[in-house]
Amino acid sequence: MYRNIRQSMDGKGRWIDNVVIERWFRSLKIERIYPYEYLTPRALRAGIREYVVEYNTERPNQTHGYLTPSEVYLGRMAA
Repeated sequence: MYRNIRQSMDGKGRWIDNVVIERWFRSLKIERIYPYEYLTPRALRAGIREYVVEYNTERPNQTHGYLTPSEVYLGRMAA
């Protein structure tokens, strides 16, 4: 286990293995895809890219003691 990050896939066909990523995709769609009208695939990709950066660097997560995913990955404490 590297930096207390562990793989979530425990077995084939286990529904619980996808819960976290399914929740993330739900947030992506509700917060970044549905509210906007993307006129081109390039604009959609840019919107998704922006969301990923924002999610990883600006959104503290309760599960990780209100640190951002980047802070957890880099092993930093909240300021």
